[in-house]
Amino acid sequence: MTGLIYDDRFLLHRAPYDHPEQPSRLKAIHDRLIDEGLFQSCRWIEARKATSEELEAVHTRGLIEAVRATSGRDFTQLDPDTYACRDSAEAAWLAAGGLAELTIRVVRGELDNGLALPRPPGHHAERDLAMGFCLFNNVAIAAQAARAAGASRVLIVDWDVHHGNGTQHSFWNDPAVLYFSTHQFPFYPGTGAADELGGPSARGRTVNVPLPPGMGDADYMAVFDRVLMPIAERFRPELVLVSCGFDAAAGDLLGEMRVTPDGFAAMTARLRSLAGGRCVLALEGGYTLEAISRSAAACLRVLLGEDSPPTNSGSVSTAASAVIASVVAAQRPFWPVLAGP
Repeated sequence: MTGLIYDDRFLLHRAPYDHPEQPSRLKAIHDRLIDEGLFQSCRWIEARKATSEELEAVHTRGLIEAVRATSGRDFTQLDPDTYACRDSAEAAWLAAGGLAELTIRVVRGELDNGLALPRPPGHHAERDLAMGFCLFNNVAIAAQAARAAGASRVLIVDWDVHHGNGTQHSFWNDPAVLYFSTHQFPFYPGTGAADELGGPSARGRTVNVPLPPGMGDADYMAVFDRVLMPIAERFRPELVLVSCGFDAAAGDLLGEMRVTPDGFAAMTARLRSLAGGRCVLALEGGYTLEAISRSAAACLRVLLGEDSPPTNSGSVSTAASAVIASVVAAQRPFWPVLAGP
């Protein structure tokens, strides 16, 4: 059974001006899943607020209280990109707690896998700083909750077009969590180079594939097949968490990649083959409504057991091949399973 986290209170997080991270993103996904009968095929899990222990496993009390304080003001501009309104704190607590709850149920075997549709997103949030549209780091909080529930090795895959700096830093020196990101580079937030490999106790547990703009399905499949999957199979995760941003989709308002819904489905299918199928996808970015809704539906079909459609992805670009070769060279000392050029 596939679990699904959605809550209308996520829609209350909104800016008083035109901002790309807006409620219409979530409504577009929700409405498509309903229209295609996919929402009804899942077990809806009620979002709950994150506990203090869950939040403090990732964030400082200072940040937690700063987010809480926004509930007393109609609007707070936390940084040039990141806002909060009077309802944002409640949404942030529910986003983090809802994903943690879904993840715990998958770890315990109560659900096979899951899709979470939280707002605000999370992967840029640092231990002590809200940034990049993100208040709390939902996926990092869920990873810690999964470990508390008994998962000893967690793989986090971040395919958002932006690098998940907050998630990387959360587990930089933690050998029990493998953080993998493929992202546009150079791009916001400026992190995610191939030589960012993890701390002294976790070398090779951070794997970055910094791609140039314009990459499509064939390039992403090559990244998965030549880098991620060999490493993941050797790591043997007991859970896969996905920072599931759809801003690498063709036509996105902020990104410059060309991944199709079929491409996102194919990536989901590969990840579903790991960890006994215990895979949880959590929405991050994605700002073109048609692309994010179609892509989310394609991923959910795979979680529900449908075969991913064949991708007519074409040839791998020379640029992608060069990046893959540089990543393999950087990571091979820690993952000898990686093939040479």
